[in-house]
Amino acid sequence: MTKKTNPTAIPAKHGEKMIEVRVRFFTDQIAGKKNYIIPNHAWDSGFVDMANNKTHGITAATPQPFNSILDLQSVVAKVLVEHAVTLHANTKLGKLIQP
Repeated sequence: MTKKTNPTAIPAKHGEKMIEVRVRFFTDQIAGKKNYIIPNHAWDSGFVDMANNKTHGITAATPQPFNSILDLQSVVAKVLVEHAVTLHANTKLGKLIQP
């Protein structure tokens, strides 16, 4: 096991302080006509990807598919790991688990 080093804080501009994960749902073939959609209707499958963020050193990679809304949590976690993102537990979760 490799020892993790302490990260160094750097300045960040407005708009680059957050890490963005995007979830896109398929909407094709619900309306029954080619090139038509039914507004606000989607399949429970699609893609998860991350937006570029120069400050965080994140460059977009190949979007990862999910086949059910039930897969979404694991696919989001996979995308975060692929981009070397480390999550820190917030106050509520910190009360339930210890680091």
